[in-house]
Amino acid sequence: MRKREDAHAMNRRDFIKGAAAVGASVLSVPALGQALGANDRINIGFIGCGGMGTHHVRRYKELSRNPKLNIATVAVCDVYKPRAERAKQISGGKLFHDYRKMLQMKELHAVLIATPDHWHARMSIDSMEAGKDVHVEKPMTLYLNEAKAMVEVARRAKRIVQVGAEGASEDQYWQARKLVQRGALGKLIWSTGGVYRNVPGGDWNYPIDPNATPSNLDWKRFLGPAPDRPFDRERFFRYRKYWDYSGGLAHDLLSHILAELQVVIGAEFPTRVMASGGIFAHHDRETPDTFHVMADFPADHTISLFCTQATERGVEFEVRGQEASLTFDGDTVVVEPERPYAKGKKELRVEPQPRSDHDVNWIECIRSRKPPHYNAEMGYRAMVILCLANRSWRERKMMLFDPKTERVLT
Repeated sequence: MRKREDAHAMNRRDFIKGAAAVGASVLSVPALGQALGANDRINIGFIGCGGMGTHHVRRYKELSRNPKLNIATVAVCDVYKPRAERAKQISGGKLFHDYRKMLQMKELHAVLIATPDHWHARMSIDSMEAGKDVHVEKPMTLYLNEAKAMVEVARRAKRIVQVGAEGASEDQYWQARKLVQRGALGKLIWSTGGVYRNVPGGDWNYPIDPNATPSNLDWKRFLGPAPDRPFDRERFFRYRKYWDYSGGLAHDLLSHILAELQVVIGAEFPTRVMASGGIFAHHDRETPDTFHVMADFPADHTISLFCTQATERGVEFEVRGQEASLTFDGDTVVVEPERPYAKGKKELRVEPQPRSDHDVNWIECIRSRKPPHYNAEMGYRAMVILCLANRSWRERKMMLFDPKTERVLT
């Protein structure tokens, strides 16, 4: 299984070679590390205009009407012509078929990438090497080696990178973070969370456009670094069900919960990761419909993540410490003392405060050059956990990791 993954994951040399070809032909705007002033308009392009990509185009077009943000939607790119034309109409920007051509726009400052997982790393690295800041939808990458390559380029190129786990910008998690850091829970022991859906017809079975043909859908460009396969509408419109283009439940759904937990307890590399689950209800896919992850960390703490597409009942989001546990009542943070430490202590409740949402945070950070709420460093640590979890499930073994050398041991 490992050989198959390595055969189709782009290695670091592939990244840098492809990225350098783009970067050499582009004048970087702004200069590396240079902040944009309030009067400088930020021009944004969009790569991938499916359901989530179109949502982003609409959202940023709406934000562009706010003069305080001073942004513009100037370009869109997609391999499926009807989607690209729809996004062009919404954004008012230029239309591109090849994202590398879009990156050659001298006036372009930032790109938002909402393609299938298998393109995230290459497009992000190409964009950074071309001098653009990046918002990349979660997961940050499909494979672990891609995540390491991507974070190294972000460090070197001094680009702002935000990963699209929008919950990481919700203030209740930052209020919870303050409580954890000041020791309100005592020694952290165990944290849990999950996503639970019950879709009788099968989650991710998005509508398939029967009018999609090789004449209006560039199949080879969609495949990109993935294995070569015959034209298949099912794989294009329902790509999350297939390992070639997706990390399944770990990458699509558990990435959200993990991002929120990282905000609360801090982002660490794991020491060991294991996963269980299977295809229990929906047998029309390669990726499991039920998936559970356990990860241990150097701080002597365990995270347990749970996800299913066949039941709506599950384990709640909770951070358990030796002296108290933290959970949420809506947006309110609730800290409840453990029984042996409860004497003289009452339940603590903390309300969230105003905070920039994920989209506005990215725009603010493009100007200030400060790290976003959920940045490449945090995304990299998340990908170590999620990618090792997928390998654990597929290879039926526990995965060990060395946080100091950042290497997989098994």
